[in-house]
Amino acid sequence: MSWLCRDCFETGPSEDGVDNVCPDCGSTRVIVHNELDALSIAHIDCDAFYASVERRDDPTLRDKPVLVGGKGGRGVVMAASYEARKFGCRSAMPMFKARKLCPDAVIVRPNMVKYSVAGKAVRALMQDTTPLVEPISIDEAFLDLSGTEKLHRASPAETLARLAYRIESEVGVTVTVGLSHNKFLAKIASDLDKPRGFSIVGVHETLAFLDKLPVSKLWGVGKALQRKLHADGFNEIGSLCACSEEFLVKRYGSIGTRLHRFSTGNDNRRVNPEGNRKSISSESTFSDDIRSPDDLIKRLWPLAEKVAGRAKTAELSGRVITVKLKTDRFQIRTRRRTLPDPTQLAEVIWKTGSELVRKEAQGDAYRLIGIGISDFSPATDADPLDLGNPDGGRVKAVEQTMDNVRARFGDAAIKRGRGFRLGKIDGTSR
Repeated sequence: MSWLCRDCFETGPSEDGVDNVCPDCGSTRVIVHNELDALSIAHIDCDAFYASVERRDDPTLRDKPVLVGGKGGRGVVMAASYEARKFGCRSAMPMFKARKLCPDAVIVRPNMVKYSVAGKAVRALMQDTTPLVEPISIDEAFLDLSGTEKLHRASPAETLARLAYRIESEVGVTVTVGLSHNKFLAKIASDLDKPRGFSIVGVHETLAFLDKLPVSKLWGVGKALQRKLHADGFNEIGSLCACSEEFLVKRYGSIGTRLHRFSTGNDNRRVNPEGNRKSISSESTFSDDIRSPDDLIKRLWPLAEKVAGRAKTAELSGRVITVKLKTDRFQIRTRRRTLPDPTQLAEVIWKTGSELVRKEAQGDAYRLIGIGISDFSPATDADPLDLGNPDGGRVKAVEQTMDNVRARFGDAAIKRGRGFRLGKIDGTSR
């Protein structure tokens, strides 16, 4: 057994008499594990990221339950502080429901540009630690620290503890670390001890660790598959281990291979710095069905801004624009267009989507609209200067200026005219 103090970073063998208390600084944030120095795959997740950024910038919010999201009747919780989560509040919950659960919660409107700046700062510290960083979202990533011992003169576990300290002290948000021998287990480990946690799942304890966990912890197991697994008597991950891969594939289709692999703790996916994200999208459900193409297009603008913001945060651009519409009879219709060059501009995304909506909306009633981009390229390839479209450079310059203003003063500091009247008529969005 080895031990590591997450506050002073001292380490040593467990025979030194460590009993979850650091003998050097007295901290109780001590990790003791027999594979502490042998594991190198990590998942780092920022704790209630949006809420943490808001509390960093407004000290009066500290120790208070904080909800980030829209204040209107159809608003949605985008992030809930851990104080708010104690009352049952969670992300993606309707704001009116969260306010009933926690009447004293402070509601803060989101500032996506500010969160993007903080997310990029966290990402930079990760990449300063290892080049093998695979972003999952604005506030979480996988890291592979194999071979970094000589560079940092420390084990991966100690390097991760120091990284968590740097993120907290330099960016002002806290993170939770999961450390294991593959991505699947590292991700599960990072959910065990939030916030400011550090959990380890070693090779030799893998099967025992997974045995009693619910099957919902397996990647790819949504609510429908979960119900089917429960109906077949599979409630815990361990109950799947006795089944052959052939049986699981025959019973559940191609996902049976994943069920067998993950239930036995196997995951051969590498940490991929390029990531494997296939699309970036946002959608909104209306309080009342909409038929008018003009009204649908009005609802499209804030969604296009969200997509553009997320693309800029991820440093991606997309060549394919897709619009999603759901009718009042719950029929889903998608229409897409491929652009000559990849984009990350809200204006381009919105205009392209507007043309698709106007072509598709021919009298039916719709309850939802969404827009997204795919077929990614690096951000450096986005929106090149087109001599045939001299107005393109001006559009890009205007949007960059707006982004800079929002980064300093918040999302509400500057808006395009078409976005002013949407606050009270949008429905649930994400």
